[in-house]
Amino acid sequence: MRKKYVMALDQGTTSARCILYDRQGRQASVAQKEFRQIYPREGWVEHDPMDIWSTQIGVAQEAMLKIDAGYEDIDSIGITNQRETTVVWDRETGEPVYNAIVWQCRRTAEFCDSLRAQGVEGLIREKTGLIIDPYFSGTKLRWILENVEGAMEKAQSGQLLFGTIETWLIWRLTGGRVHATDYSNASRTMMFNIHTLRWDDEILDMLGIPACMLPQPQPSSAIFGESDPRIFGGAIPIAGAAGDQQSALFGQVCFAEGEAKNTYGTGGFMLVNTGKEPVMSGNGLLTTVAWGIGDEVSYAIEGSVFMSGATIQWLRDEVGLLESSAQSERMARSVSDTAGAYIVPAFTGLGAPYWDPYARGAIMGLTRGVNKNHIARAALESMAYQTYDLMNAMEEDMGHTIKTFKVDGGACANDFLLEFQADIIDMPLCRPECIETTSLGAAYLAGLATGYWRSRDDIIANWRMDRAFEPAMSAERRETLIKGWHEAVGRTLGWARNV
Repeated sequence: MRKKYVMALDQGTTSARCILYDRQGRQASVAQKEFRQIYPREGWVEHDPMDIWSTQIGVAQEAMLKIDAGYEDIDSIGITNQRETTVVWDRETGEPVYNAIVWQCRRTAEFCDSLRAQGVEGLIREKTGLIIDPYFSGTKLRWILENVEGAMEKAQSGQLLFGTIETWLIWRLTGGRVHATDYSNASRTMMFNIHTLRWDDEILDMLGIPACMLPQPQPSSAIFGESDPRIFGGAIPIAGAAGDQQSALFGQVCFAEGEAKNTYGTGGFMLVNTGKEPVMSGNGLLTTVAWGIGDEVSYAIEGSVFMSGATIQWLRDEVGLLESSAQSERMARSVSDTAGAYIVPAFTGLGAPYWDPYARGAIMGLTRGVNKNHIARAALESMAYQTYDLMNAMEEDMGHTIKTFKVDGGACANDFLLEFQADIIDMPLCRPECIETTSLGAAYLAGLATGYWRSRDDIIANWRMDRAFEPAMSAERRETLIKGWHEAVGRTLGWARNV
């Protein structure tokens, strides 16, 4: 009897989720749990790796229990994860030597400045497709080795292991038998050569990182190993892994060159498939591995926004301006505009295309008539403006317009946001029935490796559109709003360096 489901483990920045998918790509069961966020200092963000493991395995077991599924009903496991977040642990005990340093964390900004001063940015961009920035794993790993007592000596002796989150989960799931990563996650570390698909010795020497710590890179759709039978009652193949944004691109079936998606999650991430050859950006975007399947590797250009849906969370949790994220749409629609206000959510610096770790958040254009509804609307609009900046840079890099634009992520349930987004980019966009395409992509990658889905044609047949959003704003209005946005951004750049 054929297995019923593929399990997707979706380890995000603020929560762990497990979704069981059937052959039609529909959700059969979902479980989710938030975990603790740790902010030791301004600009520092950490997670407890054991919190990540316990919440992830807890929701996996919960999702199975909800529909009375046993391990024999699960064809395979696919993992997708918050990228760049860095974990170092002891090979023998399995204990982390320090908290996971999260992708948002800016503690290595000064070290990144020193690397740029050495004139190595061109070399790193050519080899990795990335710019030098605290965002990526390499400098986070170096910080742990330099600041945790005895860590460097233990790492050099082979006692410590490094991984991004999927590596940590694979290692735990297999009972410590498999230390592996996939090409897409490896390409986000600033240590991986995206042309040779290997760790780069020259960069490792530059960062002072022992190669023996690093996991084995593999294609994204491949059998990594089997889960320890004690976890689910029997062994289940772990057959797919991809960073969350590459996984969403796959889940949105953007298999052809020029197809793009934007994910509105904690951050905002826009990727366009560039085909079988990497395209180097001249506009502050990143070149990254999209996925590897067998001997075939696909590449993408990516723009990363650090604060997207997290801006609404900030209004809810820190400012107390609204009680739920869903309330933001009602508030935004209750006013005709922002009364001239702009929010630049540079709480942890600005990502693409600005790449300024010293930028800080601001609300600009305030007058006495601005109220909480205008502020909520400005927060939503900031998500669309940042995406506009990314799309402009991408089209310039590719030399042609983007063919299709699909959206996903939790915030894209907000119709106001998508209407404004279509207006600002002056292009139709499509929302699928399943907006959780990050986890769906991981399931597809795993199911392809095992034959649960026979080909990508099976996956394409599963994609179903919920709604298309068409632009309706005048060109004059659009230009005025975008000019105001860029004026506001300009006033936040370099703030933390200058005060």
